[in-house]
Amino acid sequence: MIILDAQVEAIATRKDKTVKVTLGTQEMRDVGELFQLQNQLVSVGISTGQLTDDEIELLRESKFGIDQMPTGKSPSQRLRGVLFRVWEIDNRGFEQFENFYNHKIETIISHFKNQL
Repeated sequence: MIILDAQVEAIATRKDKTVKVTLGTQEMRDVGELFQLQNQLVSVGISTGQLTDDEIELLRESKFGIDQMPTGKSPSQRLRGVLFRVWEIDNRGFEQFENFYNHKIETIISHFKNQL
Protein backbone atom coordinates (compact mmCIF):
# COMPACT_ATOMS: atom_id res chain seq x y z
CA MET A 1 0.00 0.00 0.00
CA ILE A 2 1.20 3.49 -0.83
CA ILE A 3 0.13 6.45 1.28
CA LEU A 4 0.77 9.85 -0.27
CA ASP A 5 0.22 13.44 0.68
CA ALA A 6 -1.36 14.92 -2.41
CA GLN A 7 -3.31 17.86 -3.71
CA VAL A 8 -6.37 17.43 -5.94
CA GLU A 9 -5.30 19.33 -9.06
CA ALA A 10 -8.13 18.56 -11.46
CA ILE A 11 -11.47 16.80 -11.66
CA ALA A 12 -13.10 15.98 -14.99
CA THR A 13 -16.10 13.96 -16.12
CA ARG A 14 -15.79 11.45 -18.94
CA LYS A 15 -18.13 10.28 -21.68
CA ASP A 16 -18.85 7.00 -19.85
CA LYS A 17 -20.03 8.95 -16.76
CA THR A 18 -16.88 8.16 -14.77
CA VAL A 19 -14.76 10.85 -13.12
CA LYS A 20 -11.05 11.47 -13.61
CA VAL A 21 -9.20 12.87 -10.59
CA THR A 22 -5.66 14.20 -11.03
CA LEU A 23 -3.49 14.30 -7.92
CA GLY A 24 -0.20 16.12 -7.51
CA THR A 25 2.32 14.78 -4.99
CA GLN A 26 5.59 15.92 -3.59
CA GLU A 27 8.76 14.30 -4.84
CA MET A 28 8.89 10.60 -4.03
CA ARG A 29 11.91 8.43 -3.33
CA ASP A 30 10.39 5.25 -4.81
CA VAL A 31 8.26 6.50 -7.68
CA GLY A 32 8.68 3.10 -9.39
CA GLU A 33 6.14 1.55 -7.03
CA LEU A 34 3.61 4.15 -8.14
CA PHE A 35 4.37 3.58 -11.84
CA GLN A 36 3.67 -0.13 -11.37
CA LEU A 37 0.09 0.80 -10.50
CA GLN A 38 -0.50 2.61 -13.80
CA ASN A 39 -3.66 1.31 -15.53
CA GLN A 40 -4.43 -0.91 -12.53
CA LEU A 41 -7.67 -0.83 -10.60
CA VAL A 42 -6.79 0.44 -7.10
CA SER A 43 -8.67 1.46 -3.98
CA VAL A 44 -8.23 5.06 -2.94
CA GLY A 45 -8.98 6.81 0.34
CA ILE A 46 -9.04 10.60 0.45
CA SER A 47 -8.96 12.66 3.62
CA THR A 48 -8.43 16.38 4.23
CA GLY A 49 -6.10 15.67 7.15
CA GLN A 50 -3.49 13.14 8.08
CA LEU A 51 -4.85 9.61 8.08
CA THR A 52 -5.21 8.11 11.54
CA ASP A 53 -3.77 4.71 12.34
CA ASP A 54 -7.33 3.32 12.39
CA GLU A 55 -8.03 4.70 8.90
CA ILE A 56 -4.77 3.27 7.56
CA GLU A 57 -5.64 -0.13 9.03
CA LEU A 58 -9.10 0.07 7.49
CA LEU A 59 -7.56 0.76 4.08
CA ARG A 60 -5.15 -2.15 4.50
CA GLU A 61 -7.96 -4.54 5.39
CA SER A 62 -10.35 -3.25 2.71
CA LYS A 63 -11.76 -5.95 0.50
CA PHE A 64 -14.26 -3.54 -1.09
CA GLY A 65 -13.71 -4.26 -4.77
CA ILE A 66 -15.14 -2.39 -7.70
CA ASP A 67 -17.77 -5.08 -8.29
CA GLN A 68 -19.14 -4.55 -4.78
CA MET A 69 -19.38 -0.79 -4.96
CA PRO A 70 -22.87 0.67 -5.16
CA THR A 71 -22.85 2.59 -8.44
CA GLY A 72 -26.52 3.06 -9.24
CA LYS A 73 -25.75 1.70 -12.72
CA SER A 74 -27.40 -1.27 -14.38
CA PRO A 75 -25.20 -4.32 -15.11
CA SER A 76 -25.21 -3.42 -18.83
CA GLN A 77 -24.08 0.15 -18.04
CA ARG A 78 -21.30 -1.23 -15.84
CA LEU A 79 -20.21 -3.62 -18.61
CA ARG A 80 -20.16 -0.76 -21.13
CA GLY A 81 -18.05 1.32 -18.72
CA VAL A 82 -15.56 -1.51 -18.23
CA LEU A 83 -15.33 -2.11 -21.97
CA PHE A 84 -14.71 1.62 -22.46
CA ARG A 85 -11.78 1.48 -20.04
CA VAL A 86 -10.39 -1.60 -21.85
CA TRP A 87 -10.67 0.29 -25.16
CA GLU A 88 -8.89 3.34 -23.65
CA ILE A 89 -5.98 1.15 -22.57
CA ASP A 90 -5.79 -0.88 -25.80
CA ASN A 91 -8.18 -0.01 -28.64
CA ARG A 92 -7.09 -3.15 -30.54
CA GLY A 93 -7.27 -1.30 -33.84
CA PHE A 94 -10.74 0.14 -33.34
CA GLU A 95 -10.63 3.91 -33.81
CA GLN A 96 -14.19 4.41 -32.53
CA PHE A 97 -15.37 3.01 -29.20
CA GLU A 98 -18.79 2.11 -30.67
CA ASN A 99 -17.13 -0.27 -33.17
CA PHE A 100 -15.06 -1.86 -30.39
CA TYR A 101 -18.13 -2.14 -28.17
CA ASN A 102 -20.26 -3.76 -30.88
CA HIS A 103 -17.47 -6.24 -31.69
CA LYS A 104 -17.03 -7.21 -28.03
CA ILE A 105 -20.79 -7.55 -27.45
CA GLU A 106 -21.08 -9.82 -30.51
CA THR A 107 -18.19 -11.91 -29.13
CA ILE A 108 -19.97 -12.26 -25.78
CA ILE A 109 -23.28 -13.14 -27.48
CA SER A 110 -21.59 -15.75 -29.68
CA HIS A 111 -19.88 -17.27 -26.65
CA PHE A 112 -23.18 -17.83 -24.86
CA LYS A 113 -25.04 -18.94 -28.01
CA ASN A 114 -22.41 -21.66 -28.45
CA GLN A 115 -23.32 -22.98 -25.02
CA LEU A 116 -26.94 -23.63 -26.10
